[in-house]
Amino acid sequence: MSDTRLKMMEAIARRRTVSADYNGNRMTLAPHQLFERHGALFVSALNLGKTWRSEEERRLGHFKLDGLRAPELGDEEFDPLPSFEAAAPRDDDILLMAV
Repeated sequence: MSDTRLKMMEAIARRRTVSADYNGNRMTLAPHQLFERHGALFVSALNLGKTWRSEEERRLGHFKLDGLRAPELGDEEFDPLPSFEAAAPRDDDILLMAV
């Protein structure tokens, strides 16, 4: 298993934040679930650095694990979004793990 996959799995299981580089930007994520799409792994996570107009507008983004670089497990715990339901984003995705 890749280091990124293991760190994401631990972060989901322990509800911990993860910092990682994605498309040249350092992001802090609250990973809610891990899923497979067409043989590739993705994480659904809240980007904690993103500015939202309201708390109700916050939603999960989907990040390809291959694109996440230098992941670091944080000490901060997070609560899942109140609207979160553990389910694969698309019918043909395979849910592997969720908070």
